[in-house]
Amino acid sequence: MGDRVTKRAIKPLDIEKITPLIQMAVEEDFGQGDPTSEITFDENEQGKAFIVTREEIVVCGMEVVRQILKLYDERLKLRVLIEDGCRANVANRLGVIEGPIRKMLSAERVVLNFLQHLCGISTMTWKFVNAIRGTKAKIYDTRKTTPGWRELEKYAVRCGGGFNHRMNLGEAVMFKDNHWTELGGKFEPKLNKMISEAKKKEGVKFIAVEVDHVDDQLDRVLTIPGIDVILLDNMGQWQLKHAVEMRNHISGQKPLLEASGGVTLNNILAIAECGVDRIAIGAITHSAVAVDIGLDR
Repeated sequence: MGDRVTKRAIKPLDIEKITPLIQMAVEEDFGQGDPTSEITFDENEQGKAFIVTREEIVVCGMEVVRQILKLYDERLKLRVLIEDGCRANVANRLGVIEGPIRKMLSAERVVLNFLQHLCGISTMTWKFVNAIRGTKAKIYDTRKTTPGWRELEKYAVRCGGGFNHRMNLGEAVMFKDNHWTELGGKFEPKLNKMISEAKKKEGVKFIAVEVDHVDDQLDRVLTIPGIDVILLDNMGQWQLKHAVEMRNHISGQKPLLEASGGVTLNNILAIAECGVDRIAIGAITHSAVAVDIGLDR
């Protein structure tokens, strides 16, 4: 069993929400059957195969594998050897599948498609989390997810030690650059009223406001009550440091400050050391590279 990458409990995956996606993937790949396996193996011939990683990864998606196998044949059983949220080294066996060989091989590609993508996200997330270890900053994802895959991709972020931003538009009120056009120069009264209205919206978990400038915008936003997070998009390190100092001077440790835009493994530690509370990274979902995992008999 590999070491867990986060000490906190990982919110489990909602299998019911992703079942339609799994069904679609199986139908897409197995819609007309698998004549190659039918020719090669007897229908009831039994066997086993190991899910093996060819590189160092953070595991994610083992329960998804279990659900995929059920759709091919209820007799296919998965025994998990390394659980989601744990590290695995090169050549480690993540799990063993036992049952009818014909259906096992038919399911191989769909199993690996899900695993390779999800482990790619969890592994990339872990690299960012590990890079800022020792700072107070936390890694957050965004809504830049593959259509239909959000539930899965955000679960993968959690497995990698990251945190989820809003799952959908309804979970938060976020005043961003395109909303600012309605506020105008003297924005305080209007923004104050909008935040009061936001607090009455059912299902809203937090309120965020994006600022483009520190000296002529952030100082005024910090005087408005009810804001949970202030977004600092595409700001340089000196601006981030200035924003943290200003926030601490005007309002203490609240609201939280979130940096985003242009974040890489090369600069994330410097960003975290500016004192921000959160760092949002779209790349951990939209640009994660699939890892190399195979099915070996």
